[in-house]
Amino acid sequence: MRIALHGRKFSKESFPYVKTIAKKLIDNGHEIFITDVCAKENKSEIKEYLESYPQINILDSLEPIDFFFSLGGDGTLLETVSLVGALEIPILGINLGTMGFLATTAKNDIESALNLFFDGQYVLEDRTLLHLNSNTELFEGQNFALNEVAILKRDTSSMIIVRCFIDGEFVNTYWADGLMVSTPTGSTGYSLSCGGPLVLSDSESFIITPVSPHNLNVRPLVVSDKSEISFEIEGKGRSFLISLDSRSHTVNSTVKISMTKANFTAKLVKISGSNFFDTLRNKLNWGQDVRN
Repeated sequence: MRIALHGRKFSKESFPYVKTIAKKLIDNGHEIFITDVCAKENKSEIKEYLESYPQINILDSLEPIDFFFSLGGDGTLLETVSLVGALEIPILGINLGTMGFLATTAKNDIESALNLFFDGQYVLEDRTLLHLNSNTELFEGQNFALNEVAILKRDTSSMIIVRCFIDGEFVNTYWADGLMVSTPTGSTGYSLSCGGPLVLSDSESFIITPVSPHNLNVRPLVVSDKSEISFEIEGKGRSFLISLDSRSHTVNSTVKISMTKANFTAKLVKISGSNFFDTLRNKLNWGQDVRN
């Protein structure tokens, strides 16, 4: 197989794990490629080691690649999803950071997880993506998100007013610091920190969650992922942030935006033996009570 490795700057503590991954791939007869971004951000000994493998330019065709290994935390995995896009190349997230909710393979489990991967002991999970529609081009064609799309006020500016519609029907006016639409995958991220519910990845739904709402009687809303969710942002002459996962773009109130389910998915590799509820308990301390 042809496997591409993607990550940002590796720490000295992380680099031995990168070497372990590369050695396991070579020993099992697989070809290794390094994204140009990964090679560029790593220097000295690390750079010399990584440059021994062919580089792929993320702007070129990635179709010859069979799998992507995302080496880092959840932010790195989200970036890898944005690189793969509609090609739907499967992604294995290997956590070299701290939380690693999406990148579920821990550093200490790399060898055992890769052995299971080589033996075919994994499944591919199709994760729904959000597609951002707008009346002006944004994000250079990468207008999709795995976690959430958010409309946010800038810096210390006053609250924004957002009118929300579902399939053309008026839902509510939100006075808030922002408003987001998240996928089931994103329900454990920004949406959760803003009071949104936990949603299973196969729930076929979106979650509309206000960010620090000033009308306190509004609550997160779960809707079908077959819906089109559109917005009108009030405030002439003011600018706002549109955020897709870790990417953001400044717009003004003349921009018309809506969100639908993307016509492609992110395919995440789930190694046998791991499940969503274990991750909730282990990573988020879900359900734990310090009194017990």
